[in-house]
Amino acid sequence: MPRSPRICPIGIPQHVIQRGNNRHVCFTSEQDFKAYAGWLKDYSRKFHVEIHAWVFMTNHVHLLCTPQKANAVSLMMQSLGRQYVRYFNYTYKRTGTLWEGRFKSCLVQTEEYLIQLYRYIELNPVRANMVNDPAEYVWSSYQINALGKASQLCTPHQVYLSISNDPQARQSSYRALFQYQLDSKMINDIRQATNKGMVIGSDTFKDQIEKLTGKTMHPKKMGRPFKLIE
Repeated sequence: MPRSPRICPIGIPQHVIQRGNNRHVCFTSEQDFKAYAGWLKDYSRKFHVEIHAWVFMTNHVHLLCTPQKANAVSLMMQSLGRQYVRYFNYTYKRTGTLWEGRFKSCLVQTEEYLIQLYRYIELNPVRANMVNDPAEYVWSSYQINALGKASQLCTPHQVYLSISNDPQARQSSYRALFQYQLDSKMINDIRQATNKGMVIGSDTFKDQIEKLTGKTMHPKKMGRPFKLIE
């Protein structure tokens, strides 16, 4: 069965996740993280994808990004994945696949939900009990977005920039958003939308994406249709 084509409208943010095969480790050293980050920067520029937020965990990665050209995210992830597998296999004298099939992704409504995706991604190490504060985790975008650390990889989204015109005030307001974890419903909605390649957003936004792409963005009802007893 042929794979269904990716939905990649230009200018609409996407949440992307790629896992190691069978949840196996795909980063084992600081050099691994540095190599992946460097190639992500290179390929995001080559294929015109703006990277807003990220986290590199030991066995998976999350990205929040916006394509500026058709099919840009797929082209970026394919090139990045292949380059990193070659590096990883050579470095650790292994063969075979590293990633768990194709990456998963969902479209993200800018209003209301984009900042929630920032939080979902950068709080990942806290939810995993790796750190108590997202600032303690080096391999995420939190130190850039919340603390002003310089980065050649990060392109701030306009929604993030609109928090405040003053960078210090913006970072302070952004940090305040991380005083609490996301509620379980938001986490579940993000995970379901990403795993199913759907949309995280309002029904109106889903209707707009359906008209734009011709693909159903509303979850189908489960089970057989109800049959009246005559």
